[in-house]
Amino acid sequence: MDAPADAPAPSPDRRSPLRLLGPAFVAAIAYVDPGNVAANLTAGAQHGYLLLWVLVLASAMAVLVQHLSAKLGLVTGRSLAQHVAERLGRRGRLLFWAQAELVAAATDLAEVIGGALALHILFGLPLVHGGIIVGIVAIVLLATRNRFGARPFERIVVGMLAIITIGFLAGLVVDPPDPGALAGGLVPRLEGPGTVVLAASMLGATVMPHAIYLHSGLARDRRRELEDAIPTRLLVRASRWDVLLSLALAGTVNIAMLVLAAEALPGVPGTDTIEGAHAAIAAASGPVVGVLFGIGLLVSGLASTSVGAHAGAEIMGDLLGIRVPLLARRVITLVPALIVLGAGIDPTAALVLSQVALSLGIPCALVPLVALTRSRAVMGEFADTRLVTVLAAAAAGAIIVLNAALVVLTILGEA
Repeated sequence: MDAPADAPAPSPDRRSPLRLLGPAFVAAIAYVDPGNVAANLTAGAQHGYLLLWVLVLASAMAVLVQHLSAKLGLVTGRSLAQHVAERLGRRGRLLFWAQAELVAAATDLAEVIGGALALHILFGLPLVHGGIIVGIVAIVLLATRNRFGARPFERIVVGMLAIITIGFLAGLVVDPPDPGALAGGLVPRLEGPGTVVLAASMLGATVMPHAIYLHSGLARDRRRELEDAIPTRLLVRASRWDVLLSLALAGTVNIAMLVLAAEALPGVPGTDTIEGAHAAIAAASGPVVGVLFGIGLLVSGLASTSVGAHAGAEIMGDLLGIRVPLLARRVITLVPALIVLGAGIDPTAALVLSQVALSLGIPCALVPLVALTRSRAVMGEFADTRLVTVLAAAAAGAIIVLNAALVVLTILGEA
């Protein structure tokens, strides 16, 4: 609720627009994780600019979705998972938590594998050793949040996002893209079952279910932190800018990855893995670009696995009322990724498949989000307009249709 008219005016620092930014940048890390790298490089290497339109459309969807998620947390003071829990019985909460936990596990798998691959690329470390190091660094980052609070953690994450951006944009500075090819890639089209799988993978890597859950919780916590010192309308407006700035940056990084692959990788043997793609990029654009790419991938894995562990803990706590310490959860969820790394499974293929799993979890987050934010009973004057509801429903419908096609193709053995 807005502060009473006779309440003391907030200090200039508390009303500073910069002070209101932050939650969306934490959520945005999920949009530039190693799963994005695998999906976007694969799409660019195999099909050039063909699927660029999927990435642009998914990025636009992400802006809308994350804005709705943040608005829900700011206006109601409760996260999306809390709202869902209030409307389900015990069995329903358990089932909903199970699918959300699978999504979180798929996310974590991609992030740890990506960080391990980066350490292997940069220093030649065995993948299992790299996965352990990624887990340890994530524990340190989460301990920093536990010890010093959300704002220092946000600043660290923003700094890591800046490093990721430099790492993945460097190649385009050396080899600028072809404007004509860029324009052609914006024409919506698919070519065969393989592009459907990749499109679902890119969508799963761009519109992230765990980021939807987490962002509403981060916004709720920011609302509580400010103790109604700032009017809700101002918070919602600031959140809109938070989302636009952070996801514009994340979207630019994702597009840069696909464009870099489309320019440097088609027809080059061995680029069906991240290691091979890195080698080809370094050969085409120079060793400095190759190192920057590896650093971007490493920081992407380190930052996103910390944010992912935080999201998983929030989902469990808000749905089931069970609070597992962040550090303990980080240790537990590290095990499946280490098993995959130790079993010799192709890490790039595992990354792409993890993004498909994420895509299948998106409707479970999107449908209740759209239903809640359009409700005047829930949102009051901040309920979505008819246009926003139509756009959000269209986005959810498109995602569900693409996922259904993916399931059918998988059953038929064509995916």
